[in-house]
Order: sequence, then structure tokens, then C-alpha cells
Amino acid sequence: MNLGRSSVKMIFLLVSGGMAVSMLAICAVLLWMTGQMWMLICGMLLTLCALAWMFLLTVAFGKRLSVFTRELCRAMDQMISGSGEPVRAADSETLFARISYRLSRLYGIMQENRRKVDEERQELQMLVSDVSHQVKTPVSNLKMVTDTLLSKSVTEEERREFLQGIRNQTDKLEFLFQALVKTSRLETGAIRLEKKDGLLIDTLAIACSGIVYAAEKKNISVTVDCPEDLRLFHDSKWTAEALFNLLDNAVKYTPAGGAIRISAEQWEMYVKLNVSDTGKGIPESNQAAIFRRFYREEEVHGEQGVGIGLYLTREIVTRQGGYIKVASEPGQGSEFSIMLPTR
Repeated sequence: MNLGRSSVKMIFLLVSGGMAVSMLAICAVLLWMTGQMWMLICGMLLTLCALAWMFLLTVAFGKRLSVFTRELCRAMDQMISGSGEPVRAADSETLFARISYRLSRLYGIMQENRRKVDEERQELQMLVSDVSHQVKTPVSNLKMVTDTLLSKSVTEEERREFLQGIRNQTDKLEFLFQALVKTSRLETGAIRLEKKDGLLIDTLAIACSGIVYAAEKKNISVTVDCPEDLRLFHDSKWTAEALFNLLDNAVKYTPAGGAIRISAEQWEMYVKLNVSDTGKGIPESNQAAIFRRFYREEEVHGEQGVGIGLYLTREIVTRQGGYIKVASEPGQGSEFSIMLPTR
């Protein structure tokens, strides 16, 4: 018989029956050996007393078990609803106290998981809101231009202007989707940064190659000051992506004829990368917010971009154990500094 699945009453009956049979058998043996009747009578009285005490013990245990079961159910209901933490037992040596302690730990884990789920839900809601806000403007512009082309007759020159506008808006949507895909893959761990020893000048060359044409178009000089033998333990591809985002912003917000300077300096524990420009600068009140996802200053809404580049740059740098800071004044340009650990 499996006692683990038997009821308390059944266990009581089995134990009591076994005890009564055992004691009566002992009394019978003593009666046979001594021939004294009083031995049998005493044995029977002892058996009745033992059964009585066993009954009282079982009743008390049953009540205690009933109370514990009720408290356990109430505690679990509170845990499920999140309305309160299970009350720990005063005596830490009892089995009930140990169970209560584990319930408290489980409750803490559940609360932490619930908090993370709430944060992820809020972040998802903010992401959906931000994406919808970013997509709304180009989609509205596309609808307006296509409605104009469909409803009105336009000259060849106007048609080309409208088509160029459509191309600009689709480019903006494509850039937004690519930035979102990169950010999502980085945040969810679909892409893992693999740090390897390599020449930093090669990473800078990759980053600069993406802004050469735009810089030449605005007659912006780009200078690079980096020792050719400077090596760094880093993810070259994603570090180049982070630097490109900084350089791309520098080109956008630096007026024609300006200058951009990139420098690298070996420190004891870090390698410092500086990207400075002669652009419009950033007010001190906005410098803490520029690394937020989809943040853009009011005065630069006319420039191409979706406000995700600096956020992505900070994520890339942080995931390599580094950090990024900015120093800027309106009208004096900006300087972004990336600190990457040598190991």
C-alpha cells in the first residue's frame, strides 16, 4: 500500500490497528509465560490508553494540517493575484516554516517576473507608439503625393519633383526599418558582439567610407588621427556601425565648409575615440536625452533621420563594456567620446 497517497484517517486506522495487535500479542505471550491474568488486563488497559492518545494526536494533527492547508491555499491565492506576500511562520525549525519560507521566495520571484513583464509591456507600447509616430509622417506624405498625381494633371517637371518626393519618403521608411531591425536584433540577443583583437584604423576606415560622399557634397573636411599600429579588442563591424552613426549625424548637422575630426588615443585601461565637428551644437538641457530611442530636437526635424542612431551607438558601446559621453555648446560644435576597454 502506498502510504504517501493514503488519507490521515486511513493511516490512523492502520497504525492503531497494528499497535493494538502488537500489544495484545505481547500481553498474550506474557500471560502464557507467567500464567497471571492481571498481565492480560494491564496490557488491554495500556492498549486502550495508547489508542486514546493516538486518537487525540490524530485529531490535533488533522486540525493543524487543516489550518496549514487553509493558510497555504490563501497564501497561494494571494501570490496568484499579487495582493500580498505570504506570512512567514514564527518558528523557523518546523516543516511548515520551511514551506512558508520557500513560498516567500517563490512569491518574490513571481513579483520580479511580473515587474519585468510589466516593464517589457510598457517598453513595447512605447516602441509601437514611437514607430507609429515615425511612420505616420512619410506615409501621409506618400498618400498626399500619390493622390495629387492621380487626381490632377501635372507638368513633366512637377511629376519628377513628386516622384523625387516619393523616393525620399521611401528612403526614410527603409532607413527606419533597417535601424529597427538592427536595434531589435541587438537587444534580443539575436546578434552577439564578438570582440576580437584587430587594428582600430581598419574599423575607422569602414566607418568613414559611409560618409565620404555626403561630406564631399557639403565640402566638409574629414581628418583622422589614429596610430596605424593601435590595436583594440573589439567587434569591428558593430563598432564601425556605432562610429558611422556619430559621423552621419556630424555630417547632417555641420554646415557646408565645416570640419569633422576623428581621433584615437591609447589610455592605460581604455582606448578613447573622439568624433568632433563644427556643427550647430547641442544645448546642455538636451544632452541627456539625445541617446533615447527616437529622440530628435525640435529644430532638426527638417533633417533626414529618425532619431535612433545615437541610441544604437550607446547600446553597441555599452555591450562592449564601454561608455559614451558628449560635450557640446550651441554654435560651438559637438564632441562625442567613446571609451572602449582594451580587454
